Amino acid sequence: MKQIKPQKAIKKVNIPNLLTMLRIWAIPMIVLTFLFNTPFWAWTGAILFILAGITDYMDGYLARHLNQLSRFGRVLDPIADKLLVGAVLLMLAYSGRLGVWGILPAVVILCREILVSGLREFLAEIKVGCPVTKLAKWKTACQMTALPMLIVASPAHSGFLTTIFSWVGMFALWGAALLTVMTGYDYWQSGRKYMEEE
Repeated sequence: MKQIKPQKAIKKVNIPNLLTMLRIWAIPMIVLTFLFNTPFWAWTGAILFILAGITDYMDGYLARHLNQLSRFGRVLDPIADKLLVGAVLLMLAYSGRLGVWGILPAVVILCREILVSGLREFLAEIKVGCPVTKLAKWKTACQMTALPMLIVASPAHSGFLTTIFSWVGMFALWGAALLTVMTGYDYWQSGRKYMEEE
Protein backbone atom coordinates (compact mmCIF):
# COMPACT_ATOMS: atom_id res chain seq x y z
CA MET A 1 0.00 0.00 0.00
CA LYS A 2 2.85 2.42 0.73
CA GLN A 3 4.10 2.14 -2.86
CA ILE A 4 0.96 3.70 -4.39
CA LYS A 5 2.00 7.33 -3.83
CA PRO A 6 5.42 7.06 -5.54
CA GLN A 7 3.75 5.41 -8.55
CA LYS A 8 1.29 8.29 -8.87
CA ALA A 9 4.10 10.82 -8.64
CA ILE A 10 6.02 9.06 -11.42
CA LYS A 11 3.02 9.29 -13.76
CA LYS A 12 3.16 13.06 -13.52
CA VAL A 13 6.69 13.15 -14.97
CA ASN A 14 5.75 12.99 -18.65
CA ILE A 15 7.00 14.89 -21.69
CA PRO A 16 4.37 17.71 -21.62
CA ASN A 17 4.94 18.38 -17.91
CA LEU A 18 8.71 18.29 -18.41
CA LEU A 19 8.39 20.93 -21.16
CA THR A 20 6.32 23.08 -18.79
CA MET A 21 9.00 22.75 -16.12
CA LEU A 22 11.68 23.69 -18.66
CA ARG A 23 9.74 26.87 -19.38
CA ILE A 24 9.86 27.78 -15.70
CA TRP A 25 13.57 26.91 -15.44
CA ALA A 26 14.28 29.17 -18.43
CA ILE A 27 12.94 32.24 -16.60
CA PRO A 28 15.98 32.93 -14.35
CA MET A 29 18.31 32.46 -17.34
CA ILE A 30 16.31 34.99 -19.38
CA VAL A 31 16.30 37.42 -16.45
CA LEU A 32 20.09 37.13 -16.13
CA THR A 33 20.60 38.18 -19.77
CA PHE A 34 19.12 41.59 -18.93
CA LEU A 35 21.99 42.24 -16.52
CA PHE A 36 24.49 42.34 -19.41
CA ASN A 37 23.52 45.15 -21.76
CA THR A 38 25.18 43.87 -24.92
CA PRO A 39 23.70 42.67 -28.25
CA PHE A 40 24.95 39.12 -27.62
CA TRP A 41 23.08 38.77 -24.34
CA ALA A 42 20.00 40.52 -25.72
CA TRP A 43 19.80 38.01 -28.56
CA THR A 44 20.49 35.16 -26.14
CA GLY A 45 17.56 36.29 -24.00
CA ALA A 46 15.30 36.61 -27.05
CA ILE A 47 16.22 33.13 -28.30
CA LEU A 48 15.62 31.62 -24.85
CA PHE A 49 12.24 33.34 -24.73
CA ILE A 50 11.30 32.03 -28.18
CA LEU A 51 12.32 28.49 -27.19
CA ALA A 52 10.25 28.83 -24.01
CA GLY A 53 7.31 29.99 -26.12
CA ILE A 54 7.68 26.93 -28.35
CA THR A 55 7.44 24.67 -25.28
CA ASP A 56 4.16 26.43 -24.44
CA TYR A 57 2.70 25.20 -27.73
CA MET A 58 4.37 21.78 -27.64
CA ASP A 59 3.34 20.78 -24.12
CA GLY A 60 -0.35 21.24 -24.90
CA TYR A 61 -0.04 19.57 -28.31
CA LEU A 62 1.81 16.55 -26.94
CA ALA A 63 -0.48 16.24 -23.91
CA ARG A 64 -3.48 15.89 -26.23
CA HIS A 65 -1.88 13.67 -28.86
CA LEU A 66 -0.02 11.41 -26.40
CA ASN A 67 -3.06 11.27 -24.10
CA GLN A 68 -0.94 12.59 -21.23
CA LEU A 69 -3.33 15.19 -19.84
CA SER A 70 -2.93 15.61 -16.10
CA ARG A 71 -4.10 17.83 -13.27
CA PHE A 72 -0.50 18.75 -12.61
CA GLY A 73 -0.12 20.02 -16.17
CA ARG A 74 -3.44 21.87 -16.20
CA VAL A 75 -2.43 23.75 -13.05
CA LEU A 76 1.22 24.40 -13.88
CA ASP A 77 0.93 25.31 -17.58
CA PRO A 78 -0.94 28.65 -17.14
CA ILE A 79 1.23 29.48 -14.11
CA ALA A 80 4.40 28.95 -16.18
CA ASP A 81 3.04 31.23 -18.92
CA LYS A 82 2.22 34.02 -16.48
CA LEU A 83 5.57 33.74 -14.71
CA LEU A 84 7.42 33.94 -18.02
CA VAL A 85 5.50 36.93 -19.38
CA GLY A 86 5.46 38.75 -16.04
CA ALA A 87 9.21 38.32 -15.48
CA VAL A 88 10.09 39.54 -18.97
CA LEU A 89 7.78 42.56 -18.75
CA LEU A 90 9.32 43.56 -15.42
CA MET A 91 12.85 43.19 -16.78
CA LEU A 92 11.95 45.16 -19.93
CA ALA A 93 10.70 47.98 -17.68
CA TYR A 94 13.82 47.71 -15.49
CA SER A 95 16.16 47.94 -18.49
CA GLY A 96 14.31 50.88 -20.04
CA ARG A 97 13.34 48.96 -23.17
CA LEU A 98 9.63 49.64 -22.74
CA GLY A 99 10.07 53.38 -22.71
CA VAL A 100 7.26 55.71 -21.69
CA TRP A 101 4.69 54.26 -24.09
CA GLY A 102 5.36 50.64 -23.21
CA ILE A 103 4.68 50.87 -19.48
CA LEU A 104 0.90 51.27 -19.82
CA PRO A 105 0.25 48.13 -21.93
CA ALA A 106 2.63 46.19 -19.68
CA VAL A 107 0.64 47.20 -16.59
CA VAL A 108 -2.64 46.32 -18.33
CA ILE A 109 -1.33 42.87 -19.26
CA LEU A 110 -0.03 42.16 -15.74
CA CYS A 111 -3.28 43.29 -14.10
CA ARG A 112 -5.32 41.11 -16.46
CA GLU A 113 -3.17 38.07 -15.68
CA ILE A 114 -3.76 38.57 -11.95
CA LEU A 115 -7.50 39.01 -12.52
CA VAL A 116 -7.84 35.88 -14.65
CA SER A 117 -5.67 33.84 -12.26
CA GLY A 118 -7.92 34.77 -9.34
CA LEU A 119 -11.02 34.06 -11.40
CA ARG A 120 -9.71 30.65 -12.49
CA GLU A 121 -8.90 29.76 -8.88
CA PHE A 122 -12.42 30.73 -7.78
CA LEU A 123 -14.07 28.77 -10.59
CA ALA A 124 -11.86 25.74 -9.93
CA GLU A 125 -13.11 25.67 -6.33
CA ILE A 126 -16.71 25.38 -7.53
CA LYS A 127 -15.67 22.94 -10.31
CA VAL A 128 -16.44 25.25 -13.24
CA GLY A 129 -14.15 25.23 -16.27
CA CYS A 130 -12.63 28.37 -17.77
CA PRO A 131 -11.58 27.40 -21.33
CA VAL A 132 -9.13 29.44 -23.36
CA THR A 133 -10.88 31.41 -26.12
CA LYS A 134 -9.60 32.03 -29.66
CA LEU A 135 -9.22 35.70 -28.80
CA ALA A 136 -7.00 34.75 -25.85
CA LYS A 137 -4.83 32.72 -28.22
CA TRP A 138 -4.43 35.79 -30.45
CA LYS A 139 -3.46 37.76 -27.35
CA THR A 140 -0.79 35.19 -26.54
CA ALA A 141 0.49 35.31 -30.13
CA CYS A 142 0.84 39.11 -29.92
CA GLN A 143 2.73 38.82 -26.62
CA MET A 144 5.05 36.14 -27.96
CA THR A 145 5.78 38.36 -30.96
CA ALA A 146 6.26 41.58 -29.00
CA LEU A 147 8.45 40.45 -26.12
CA PRO A 148 11.43 38.92 -27.97
CA MET A 149 11.52 41.94 -30.31
CA LEU A 150 11.55 44.32 -27.35
CA ILE A 151 14.26 42.24 -25.66
CA VAL A 152 16.68 42.90 -28.54
CA ALA A 153 15.55 46.54 -28.96
CA SER A 154 17.76 47.93 -26.22
CA PRO A 155 18.15 51.74 -26.03
CA ALA A 156 21.90 51.17 -25.70
CA HIS A 157 22.06 49.62 -29.17
CA SER A 158 21.62 51.47 -32.42
CA GLY A 159 20.89 50.39 -35.95
CA PHE A 160 18.11 49.83 -38.45
CA LEU A 161 17.09 46.43 -37.08
CA THR A 162 16.89 47.74 -33.52
CA THR A 163 14.53 50.52 -34.63
CA ILE A 164 12.34 48.09 -36.60
CA PHE A 165 12.17 45.61 -33.71
CA SER A 166 11.31 48.42 -31.31
CA TRP A 167 8.41 49.71 -33.42
CA VAL A 168 7.01 46.29 -34.34
CA GLY A 169 7.42 45.04 -30.77
CA MET A 170 5.66 48.08 -29.33
CA PHE A 171 2.83 47.78 -31.85
CA ALA A 172 2.37 44.10 -30.99
CA LEU A 173 2.50 44.90 -27.26
CA TRP A 174 -0.30 47.44 -27.61
CA GLY A 175 -2.25 44.88 -29.66
CA ALA A 176 -1.78 42.34 -26.87
CA ALA A 177 -2.93 44.91 -24.30
CA LEU A 178 -6.11 45.63 -26.29
CA LEU A 179 -6.88 41.92 -26.65
CA THR A 180 -6.03 41.53 -22.96
CA VAL A 181 -8.78 43.97 -21.99
CA MET A 182 -11.27 42.25 -24.29
CA THR A 183 -10.50 38.72 -23.11
CA GLY A 184 -10.31 39.81 -19.48
CA TYR A 185 -13.78 41.33 -19.77
CA ASP A 186 -15.09 38.14 -21.41
CA TYR A 187 -13.67 35.96 -18.62
CA TRP A 188 -15.10 38.32 -16.01
CA GLN A 189 -18.57 38.23 -17.56
CA SER A 190 -18.43 34.44 -17.79
CA GLY A 191 -17.45 34.04 -14.14
CA ARG A 192 -19.48 36.84 -12.59
CA LYS A 193 -22.74 34.88 -12.61
CA TYR A 194 -21.15 32.30 -10.29
CA MET A 195 -20.22 35.01 -7.79
CA GLU A 196 -23.78 36.06 -7.03
CA GLU A 197 -24.96 35.17 -3.56
CA GLU A 198 -27.79 32.67 -3.44
